[in-house]
Formats: sequence, C-alpha cells, structure tokens
Amino acid sequence: MKHLLIALGSLTLAACASSPAYGPAAKEGAMGYSSQQIEAGRHRVAFTDADAGKARNMALLRAAEITLMEGKDWFEVTSEYADTEQGRGGGSSISIGGGSGSYGRSSSVGVGVGFGIPLGGGGASGKTTAVLEIVTGAGPKPDKSAVYDARSVDMNLRGQIS
Repeated sequence: MKHLLIALGSLTLAACASSPAYGPAAKEGAMGYSSQQIEAGRHRVAFTDADAGKARNMALLRAAEITLMEGKDWFEVTSEYADTEQGRGGGSSISIGGGSGSYGRSSSVGVGVGFGIPLGGGGASGKTTAVLEIVTGAGPKPDKSAVYDARSVDMNLRGQIS
C-alpha cells in the first residue's frame, strides 16, 4: 500500500510539473490558448506555458488554425510581446531599507534589515504568455519575414503538441 501511495504521489507531481496539452485556457491566465477577433481578418492570439519558446510556437500554431478556419492562406504577425510571470522561488532573501523624515524642527533617519524565509511549499515555476496580433490574408504569401504560410506552420508545429 505504501508503494502505491508513493507511486500515485510521484505521478501527480509529474503531472503538475509538465506543460498542459494544447487547448484553450480554462480561465484568464491559465495554461493554454486564448484568442480574440479584433476586427475582420485581425486577431489577438495568446498562449501561456511554463516554457517561453513553446508558448510562442503554440501561439503561432493557434494563429495558423484561425487563419485556416477563416479559409485564408497566410497570416502576418503585426505585433508581439511576451509576459513572463516569475514563480515563487525556493530561496531565502535579505532586504535592506532606509528612510528619513522631518516634522517641524525634528528629523529622523531609520534603517531596517529584513530576512525572508519561505514557509510555503516548494517553488512553483514561472509561466510565459506569448501574445501575437495577426492579420490574415489569402492568395500568394507576401515576401516579408513576419508573414507565415498557415498550412506550413500548422503542419510543422502540430508535432510539438505534447
């Protein structure tokens, strides 16, 4: 029985540490993708994952899916950024601060030193949200570095889904 509990605990921990399967985010800020149509042929696509490179690739895959669902051939990334949220670190910290103030004829100076000791569980890793704004198009793909063939992206990145 003890071995069974240890095995179940290990599997649960491994499941929590791995990236989620490709799919929509369950809620705002959760792992997975989200997309919003801004206007006809223009979308904002985001993907959140523990791995920044995978987050960008999966955002590109979602952009390709949207493009193909619209019956278009290519998409252009008109802007992009990544938002990285740092997880809880597992280490201790030391802080030093100072301040001064005055009131009438009196003044004071203060110096403080603080020590931080983590009391919670182990450190959770951070996560990155890759956000792309895209414009979709049909016909021959323009010769620009930010323009992607939707079918090629879909074919090449779909194999990275875990």
